[in-house]
Amino acid sequence: MKATRVFVVCALVVAACVMAVFCVKSVTTPIHFEDTRAAREVEVIKHLVDLRTAEVEYHHQNGKFTASYDTLLTFLKTAPKKEVLKEGSLTDKQLEGGLTEPKAVKILNAAKQKALKDKKLNLDPADTDALYAYIWENDAEVMKNSLQGFRRDTIETNMLQSLYKGAYDETSIDTIIKIPYANGKEFEIEVNNDYKTSQGIRVPLFEARAPFESYLSDLDEQELVNLIDRETKLEHFAGLKVGDIYAPNNNAGNWE
Repeated sequence: MKATRVFVVCALVVAACVMAVFCVKSVTTPIHFEDTRAAREVEVIKHLVDLRTAEVEYHHQNGKFTASYDTLLTFLKTAPKKEVLKEGSLTDKQLEGGLTEPKAVKILNAAKQKALKDKKLNLDPADTDALYAYIWENDAEVMKNSLQGFRRDTIETNMLQSLYKGAYDETSIDTIIKIPYANGKEFEIEVNNDYKTSQGIRVPLFEARAPFESYLSDLDEQELVNLIDRETKLEHFAGLKVGDIYAPNNNAGNWE
């Protein structure tokens, strides 16, 4: 009888311990899942933003987006990036008088071309400092519009350096298409270069995605199922993405 009583007590203690473990796990598991998810999504979002930067620049230079990673990576590694170096700015008085940036640039370009055509001046097109110094002091239109000290020069720079400021080089840029924590899986990407608005205006669209299961698959399975189910019921994409191939959204991310 005594032995039975001891067995029952021991069994109750074990059951209580097991219940305590399950209770603790039921609290800590969701917390661990959400903390890990939040930390990983910081990196996933960074990659999506960098990928968006690449696609937007590709669209800017080619008038469309691309769903080919080979094409995009080759573009990033080989295409030049045009940038405008700016010096000086228009005053309120100039702006009120109707002078705009495009008009000012047109005046400057005309003055430079005129000066370069004058063989007597023997100006070197590559010596832009001397060229500007001359037109600022001698061109009637430049002086009439008070554009002394105002210059705009278009130069070609390295694409990767221009877009990412040293964050990537020709070797590491390949990682831009890889989803962090996804064992080498790539972002899903689609384009719709023929989308037209209700006014008939063509607006190329792109979308890049990272499903939850791609970068959270090694975490608690039930928590992942619950997360996907919640987002699906809300008619949200179950993961992170930028852009939308069905409607223009300024290439926004679904976390923004």
